Amino acid sequence: MAERTEARRPVNIDKDLLAILCCPDTKQDVSLADEALIAKLNEAVSRGQLKNKASKPVTEPLDGGLIRGDRKMLYPIREDIPVMLIEEGIPLEGMI
Repeated sequence: MAERTEARRPVNIDKDLLAILCCPDTKQDVSLADEALIAKLNEAVSRGQLKNKASKPVTEPLDGGLIRGDRKMLYPIREDIPVMLIEEGIPLEGMI
């Protein structure tokens, strides 16, 4: 797979969809993560240092993410589709 460039297009999530999404584990609200956090996580991905909740390495760069209300978990967005699976969540401890 070709590497993505730093100049990514903005994530396009429907506002109505975003309003009804929640963390599948805790049911907390989620919101779009800022570009600085996504860039930091993508740096960790490129170094092979980012793991998801299932302790599996995240191997593909994130297009964006939905961050849980308590800021402890991020759910990746790939090709404008939120991946709202508990095991795909990325723990943010030590990242923010």
